[in-house]
Amino acid sequence: HKMKIVKALKANGEIVAMTGDGVNDAPALSAADIGCSMGITGTDVAKSASDMVLTDDNFATIIYAVREGRSIFSNIKKAVQFLLSSNIGEILTVFSGIMFGWSSPLTAIQLLWVNLVTDSLPAIALGLDPADKDIMEKPPRPKEKSLFADGMSVSIVFEGLMIGALSLLAFVIGANIFGNLDIGRTMAFATLSLSELVHAFNMRSEGSSIRAGLFKNKYLVLSFIAGVFLKTAVISIPAASVVFNSIPLNGIQWII
Repeated sequence: HKMKIVKALKANGEIVAMTGDGVNDAPALSAADIGCSMGITGTDVAKSASDMVLTDDNFATIIYAVREGRSIFSNIKKAVQFLLSSNIGEILTVFSGIMFGWSSPLTAIQLLWVNLVTDSLPAIALGLDPADKDIMEKPPRPKEKSLFADGMSVSIVFEGLMIGALSLLAFVIGANIFGNLDIGRTMAFATLSLSELVHAFNMRSEGSSIRAGLFKNKYLVLSFIAGVFLKTAVISIPAASVVFNSIPLNGIQWII
């Protein structure tokens, strides 16, 4: 009977969770999308057949487990979207400069810095992002649904284009208006780094990032502060600027 119930619900397109503790529950636990066995009273067979073991035999624990799982999946999406959109921005910045026959807007060591520091710190912080308030109000995600569904792939491309366009614009202004290739590269480097640090806050929510709380994730705020400080240091400190092929910017150039 339990097997028939599970199969009937699954045939109707439902996501099925099944609880049980005995040997006779094992087939239904295995057939369900999520098998939940009892950790105290449950048999070894039931535990082996299940996906989740309730160590306290409390059904309320399932709610917390689902919430944690949804939060983890959501944070993985945020980090993936941030990293892919940022990397598309970097690729477009360099590729566009080469395509138009210009000198490269960014040097190799500047790109390496952006990938190791500007990309990594916010991505780690997004992995520690607190769960959205409405995360348990959303319906279960279909198993066949791609990670890039619901317009995520389009968002990644659009965000990458925006970051790349801003960085390229900064390079053109620096190289032409200020008449110095190194200034152009430094301005592009600064714009790309800052754009990605700000962009990380966009990833906090599918809706309004401000309503979700800009300062709710303290790790993201710390990564932003650290990123801005380190970026400013490698541009403004002469010894560091030599290593990173940059030159100190004046006030107007920083504002731009």
